[in-house]
Amino acid sequence: MYFLRGVLAITLIALWTICVFVPLFLMALICYVLPKTWVVHMHRWMEVWLYLWTGFNRLLIRALGISEMDVRWPDLESVGTDRWYLVVCNHQTWTDILVLQTVLWGRVPQVKFFTKQELIWIPAIGLGMFALGFPYVKRATKAQIKKRPELKNADKESIEAACRRFQEHPCTVLNFVEGTRFTPSKHSRQNPRFKHLLNPKIGGVSTVLGNMESHLHRLLDITIIYPDGTPTFWEFLQGRCRRIVVQVDTLEVPQLRSDDDDGRALRRQVASLVEERWTHKDQLLDALR
Repeated sequence: MYFLRGVLAITLIALWTICVFVPLFLMALICYVLPKTWVVHMHRWMEVWLYLWTGFNRLLIRALGISEMDVRWPDLESVGTDRWYLVVCNHQTWTDILVLQTVLWGRVPQVKFFTKQELIWIPAIGLGMFALGFPYVKRATKAQIKKRPELKNADKESIEAACRRFQEHPCTVLNFVEGTRFTPSKHSRQNPRFKHLLNPKIGGVSTVLGNMESHLHRLLDITIIYPDGTPTFWEFLQGRCRRIVVQVDTLEVPQLRSDDDDGRALRRQVASLVEERWTHKDQLLDALR
């Protein structure tokens, strides 16, 4: 039963992805020949396909009884689809993305998230995210930056370019602050400050806040808990993850200011904010597990 449900789910998602990708890709090509003022309107129509794709996945999860999501969102009435939001969340599995899209669908604008540059080669999905303006990041190592110093600001420049597009119309920007999925081995290789989380990286959050602070309506701090253990994406589609707890804390956007040219003051303020939220999140994970 589990296997058949997983095959059905992944088949339907793949077919629907192809159906969405074709018109989305054609619209992206048309954008290259349209006047700049028209491109903004085309981007809005492209967002409709993302909305339909996410909505289908949400319906599929419910129709196949894949998992029960216990969503705890005390300030749900304070958000809407006509504003901008920044979401920070812990990251454990690819399942997190479907969970977040399911929880946030219809409540805030469509979710855009930072993703590794290598994922652009995923059939249909990679190019689709590129067409929709998802920011791709390179994650250069210190050794690579030493050989090629221009790589130091590559991620910042791509995020700033994405932020300019995000300002065209309301959207929800998601940042997995840990930078990668949590695993015990990754955790042990760090000098960990938290029990259930990797040490946060604040570069992406700093850049988004620095470029979009005047647009952002709320900061959403989301914690995803898998009480019975973190599932793989395949295990989730099979329905082996019976319960997921999602805690959403709605926060005011901090009034951050930077008085220096290189942004160090801004980064210090963001680091303090993220450290406070990650301490709270770690305690929540410990309690609910």
